[in-house]
Amino acid sequence: MTTYHIDQTDQKILSFLVKNARMPFLEIARECGVSGAAIHQRVKRLEANGVITGSRLLVKPQALGLNVCAFISISLSEANKYPEVIANLKKIPEIVECHFVTGKYAILTKVYCLNNDHLMEVLLGTIQNIPYILSTETMISLDEAIERQVWVKDYKSVSYRKGGTE
Repeated sequence: MTTYHIDQTDQKILSFLVKNARMPFLEIARECGVSGAAIHQRVKRLEANGVITGSRLLVKPQALGLNVCAFISISLSEANKYPEVIANLKKIPEIVECHFVTGKYAILTKVYCLNNDHLMEVLLGTIQNIPYILSTETMISLDEAIERQVWVKDYKSVSYRKGGTE
């Protein structure tokens, strides 16, 4: 496993890109006090080492009529069937996040639906019909108070191990 050392300049670059992935490299270069070519090389290196895993546009779900955001906790009848359950959950387009978690439930998902009827259809007609899903608990989000990417703090230095952390 390769270890990549993230220095303060890398962290500064990441902090700008997290805030605005479309920020021009020349503007980042001015802020960091290095050349545009140096920023380009560093970003490519960060991508190659798995620190940056991509960039994307964020679309407000409500703009697409997806007015219900819900979190669904899922308990499994057999924990070792987790891979099979995940394979089935991946087929459900309403699920936008899925986490294997500790606690009472094994899986936590985030879903976007058109309305409560659509949510009920996803729950009863799809998720609860997946083998090895024992039960679900649904929480509807009333407001998303904070929406942001990972926080990039200025540390002295950080080492990142591709494929995981140290």
